[in-house]
Amino acid sequence: MTTSAHDAPTGALEGIRVVDASRILGGPFCGQILGDHGADVLKIEPPQGDDTRLWGPPFNEQGVASYYLGLNRNKRLMSLDLASETGREVLLALLAEADVLIENFKTGTLERWGIGPEVLATHFPRLVHCRVSGFGADGPLGGLPGYDAAIQAMCGLMSVNGEADGQGLRVGMPVVDMVAGLNAALGVMMALQERHRSGRGQFVEAALYDAGLSLLHPHAANWFLDGQPPKRTGNAHPNIYPYDCLRTGTDPVFFAVGNDRQFRTLTAEIGVSALADDPRFATAGQRSLHRMALKQDLEAVLAAHDGAVLAKTLVRKGVPCAPVLDVAQALQHPHTRHRGMVVEMPGGYRGLGSPIKLSRTPATYRFSPLTEADPLQPFASD
Repeated sequence: MTTSAHDAPTGALEGIRVVDASRILGGPFCGQILGDHGADVLKIEPPQGDDTRLWGPPFNEQGVASYYLGLNRNKRLMSLDLASETGREVLLALLAEADVLIENFKTGTLERWGIGPEVLATHFPRLVHCRVSGFGADGPLGGLPGYDAAIQAMCGLMSVNGEADGQGLRVGMPVVDMVAGLNAALGVMMALQERHRSGRGQFVEAALYDAGLSLLHPHAANWFLDGQPPKRTGNAHPNIYPYDCLRTGTDPVFFAVGNDRQFRTLTAEIGVSALADDPRFATAGQRSLHRMALKQDLEAVLAAHDGAVLAKTLVRKGVPCAPVLDVAQALQHPHTRHRGMVVEMPGGYRGLGSPIKLSRTPATYRFSPLTEADPLQPFASD
């Protein structure tokens, strides 16, 4: 999917001007979301560049890591030394024209420079100031730095991820950082919406710690109700079964059977309808209680089936399931391209598309990463 800057339809955020002074992942991801949907995003980097330029391999021909390229589309770049008075003067001039500031400076840095949230709110009353931080500004851990993996460990995510008889594992993607970025983008949009009523901006804070805790469903809900510490269950869901990766005669298939009708359809398709009438398996609660016996019975029958063929048949009959694909297979799947989830731009850029689909103002891809801003006209929007 390719969209040029000249024929792109108007985005939902057309006319919104964003200064993205953030680094690493959560803040830049927020900025990319806003940029994909039409905001004019100016990325401010220190003279040495965003740290993630070096987070490789792989690197492109300019020596910039793929990690950076995946988070900084639809932005134009400006290098500023905000530790200098001159750099801060340029930033303030940009903020006078901006609607949104995104930053993830350590708590106290902007304040030390004399441009903390209260100062910015006084000088730019319509500005939406979004800060992505590790733990927030106050409280027992306030102001401390936070990284995705450490937050996963501290928020309980690792304790419920992994095989039942193994150690806790980090989720294989930086889910805390990405959810913090999503929360930041959502908070910015809420603040912009509220500004229509009040005429005033506000301070938006998206903390990684909060994002990590917010991901604990259903484990937190289970603990609130019964007080039992959640345990690792491998691929299996703690509340539902069969919601697990099961062996077949070929490749494994993940089954996500959420109700009795789906279970009855599954058992009929594989020729063991009697399992749906077995008191141990007749209801969702009983299937969850007797999951080990059910897994054994199902895998004994599934050994005679081709996993990919069975999954294709079952999903069309209303049973949620899927073969376990690797990343390359997923990105090359025909439905991935149909959904516009692979973006291709001039110069060889390829990246993930926006998952937010709007009927009249869809996402557009106007600037590939590393596009320099015009120093005389840093914002392009009218």
